[in-house]
Amino acid sequence: MFEIKINGKLVQAEAGTTILQACQDNGIEIPHFCYHERLSIAGNCRMCLVELENAPKPIASCAMAVSDGMAISTNTETVRKAREGVMEFLLINHPLDCPICDQGGECDLQDQAVGYGRDATRFSDNKRAVVDKNFGPLIQTYMTRCIHCTRCVRFMEEVAGTPHLGGLWRGEDMEIISLIEGGLESELSGNIIDLCPVGALTSKPYEFTARSWELNKTETIDVLDGVGSNIRVDTKGKQVMRILPRLNEDVNQEWIGDKTRFAYDGLRRQRLDRPYCRDPVSNRLEPVAWATAFEAIRQQISVLNGNEIGGIAGNLCDCESMLAFKDLLLSLECHNIDCRQDGAALPPDFRAGYLFNSTIAGIDESDLCLLIGSNPRLEAPIINARLRQRWLRGDFSLARIGEPADLTYAVSELGAGAETLFQLASGTHDFCKTIQNSKKPMLILGQGPLTRTDGPAIMKAARALASRFGFVTVGWNGFNVLHTAAARVGGMDLGLTPTAGGMCTREMITASKTGNLKALYLLGADEIDLSGIGEVFLIYQGHHGDQGAQRANVVLPGAAYTEKHGYYVNTEGRVQQAYPATEPPGEAKEDWTIIRALSEVLGHTLGYNNINELRKSMIQRVPYFSHVGAIAATEWLDVDDIEDIHLSDDSFRSPVYDYFMTDPISRNSEIMAECSRRTLVSSSIKKMDGQ
Repeated sequence: MFEIKINGKLVQAEAGTTILQACQDNGIEIPHFCYHERLSIAGNCRMCLVELENAPKPIASCAMAVSDGMAISTNTETVRKAREGVMEFLLINHPLDCPICDQGGECDLQDQAVGYGRDATRFSDNKRAVVDKNFGPLIQTYMTRCIHCTRCVRFMEEVAGTPHLGGLWRGEDMEIISLIEGGLESELSGNIIDLCPVGALTSKPYEFTARSWELNKTETIDVLDGVGSNIRVDTKGKQVMRILPRLNEDVNQEWIGDKTRFAYDGLRRQRLDRPYCRDPVSNRLEPVAWATAFEAIRQQISVLNGNEIGGIAGNLCDCESMLAFKDLLLSLECHNIDCRQDGAALPPDFRAGYLFNSTIAGIDESDLCLLIGSNPRLEAPIINARLRQRWLRGDFSLARIGEPADLTYAVSELGAGAETLFQLASGTHDFCKTIQNSKKPMLILGQGPLTRTDGPAIMKAARALASRFGFVTVGWNGFNVLHTAAARVGGMDLGLTPTAGGMCTREMITASKTGNLKALYLLGADEIDLSGIGEVFLIYQGHHGDQGAQRANVVLPGAAYTEKHGYYVNTEGRVQQAYPATEPPGEAKEDWTIIRALSEVLGHTLGYNNINELRKSMIQRVPYFSHVGAIAATEWLDVDDIEDIHLSDDSFRSPVYDYFMTDPISRNSEIMAECSRRTLVSSSIKKMDGQ
């Protein structure tokens, strides 16, 4: 620690910190534009000037490291005049278009101009004009407003790993340009909107739709992947207008993926807003009253045995609805329950076997990462950014088993599939020596390999690898399963897996064809191929008229994640709470309330009347649900015997081939459809070029 003096007061500052950081740590605000704590130092704007004892002129505090005995002044007349001069230069060419700028009310330049701007300009020449650039369907550019802070350039280079932006020319003539005309090929590109301190980069879908002060702001959780990014949903009336990130150092830091940010228009398209029953004559779904829909279900269910009924929970379900769903099915003596609609071989009785045990923040501690059938860039862009962040620090080996793909960092390709995994688990692969030399190795097992028919064997081989080569030691667990579904860990924790001889998802689909399964209840399950399903009575409960609703006999309209209370457990096992930002459309209701009302009609009334009673029941059965924001400790069980493992020769493949089309919400988003189309076109061009 260094002892320095700021404005005549002695304070402590850590070695390696900058003057700006030291001032901020001690509650002293330093105005700045180009500086950002997660990006490299640029020193472009010069707004952060301070006086340093014995220095001939003011210095940029963002670029000067502290040293013992420094004497710094941040509020002198010299500093004030220097900042006013910088502000005057910044405003020389900046357009006076605040009334029409979407950044208005949230603009750093506006805020700083209040403190350091002049009441009139001394610049009499014409302002410069810069041609707007095409950054794709997500980002609107007004490059005349740009103050050349280069935050966007540094983010795309350092965090996103797609260096598509750069600066051309110098001084007043400088322009930020895109190296790829027509769009930015990144799953994190929308974050440069938040980083831009002026209105040069704004949200194209949000453009001219609302003002920041008109919006109601709700802090909640994203569910479009398994990361559980912390977000803020802004609404106007009943409509979601935009989604922004919230700071959580342990999960998403302050970034979110483009799907999380922009798929919100899918929340108002193809929505289910009333119950439906299929007319036996016309074979069409017709709107009905809730009582009629419940009665249709009762008539079918009441004559069936429990083993003739099945229930599958989907990827976006909250924990409360899944528990109510499970309780209802068990009351019917039905044990055909599964939350793994993709058929993933996740061990129901071994929690450490289906978690991202190292935690997302734990990536920073690791010195080796082995990817097994996973493409984190498409499956979890936030985790991929963490991996890149760790890779940039150095002393971090990355290797992959699976299909080659650009992950934005260097990866050693070990092989395509299960044979390579078996060699590693048995200790015969050359890469085993590298693993043995690492102190905190981690592996990331994707969902793709686990959904294969030999998924249980792959899970066993991965666990054996972790047990043999020190992936799990005292104080460290580097065995990680990367989930793509927000509901998967919560469903596993609550026991939504077959018991007492019950059938899993694949077995239920097969049983429907043979006539052994006569009724199937889908709770938001839209990722199942229902084209070959048998003649079963199909109940679909969800918020979109997606795949499940198309085949259903009865449709029950539920609420989307922005419209309901709920607990979600992310891929690392962290319990997080979501809150409603708006109301469900029409007659749609929160899912657990629908299940509770249906249980009464079926004569098996569930034992809770409100969400608090439901959560009390949930916590009694799974106590760590009481610790929101925390991760419960898990025990590891070694696997030593791999002689009985039988694996196929097929290559490992990621379950996500189109990042923008993974769920009912994104599939109904016009914004995501345009992004998907552009991605496919770009991929086709690259293949034609031989890249």
